[in-house]
Amino acid sequence: MKFSVFQVSRKGGRQKNEDRMGYCYTRSSAIFLLADGMGGHPQGEVAAQLAIQTISSLFQREAQPVVEDVAAFLDSAALTAHRQILRYAVEKGMSDMPRTTVVVALVQEGTVTWMHCGDSRLYHVRQDELMSRTRDHSYREQQHMAPPMLKMSNSVNRNVLFTCLGSPASPVIEIAGPFVLQQGDKVMLCSDGLWDGLSEDDIVYHLGHKAVGESVPDLVEKALRVGGATSDNVTAIAFEWETPDDAALTDDRVSTDSISNGVFASTVQLGYPDSDMDDLDDAAIERSISEINEAIRRSAAKRG
Repeated sequence: MKFSVFQVSRKGGRQKNEDRMGYCYTRSSAIFLLADGMGGHPQGEVAAQLAIQTISSLFQREAQPVVEDVAAFLDSAALTAHRQILRYAVEKGMSDMPRTTVVVALVQEGTVTWMHCGDSRLYHVRQDELMSRTRDHSYREQQHMAPPMLKMSNSVNRNVLFTCLGSPASPVIEIAGPFVLQQGDKVMLCSDGLWDGLSEDDIVYHLGHKAVGESVPDLVEKALRVGGATSDNVTAIAFEWETPDDAALTDDRVSTDSISNGVFASTVQLGYPDSDMDDLDDAAIERSISEINEAIRRSAAKRG
């Protein structure tokens, strides 16, 4: 597999960053993850990190080197993450559960399958065309799709989510795919802090006309400007499929050809769930990338 990837998370105008993201891969499979801890409930950053760590850990166990049943894995992994959040809340004696949205893309054998719960989104762009995006589990999104006789009154808050991980009710887990990837396809996962202030046309234009190492930071900075002093956390992770061999070598380009079977690489942030993580696009990500590159070098040396 060959792909370029870029990830960035900004605190914006909030006191703390409750978003989490990362990616993991083996020789033949890769998973990209993003979670947005929900405000209005305690410790959203804990829920987000538990979700990302749980799903990535299950991926490490199952991808040997590929996941046999991708849809079943994504469904089971999301439910397991949901239960981990509930267990954490019970152990801490919390009266209100930490909650989070989640969106995940799993790539293998030239296809991508994604799962989401809540309003963190995935965009799949080919050249300058939007191939697909996830539909939010919110009353606002459902309002757009409802027939006229079922339109809700203006008094209904359409931004309220009707499902997430960590809620008392069983979460709605939506899975789509597999979809065949073509060279140059871009897939971006993002929190609502990015898409809420930008038009869909703007997002598609940036992804379609720029490399992910340029389009993603540009979109994040634009969302922060639109949000102003009260901006939400803004987080995105995107990859471009099959970066051409003649493309300039950059830190965001990944080739798994030199990875031995059984080797697993990850940028998912580890540590105690409520550790302080604010802007995650600088030193923390650089350390993760360095660790991945070192793992690849060790694997290549063993093969030699």
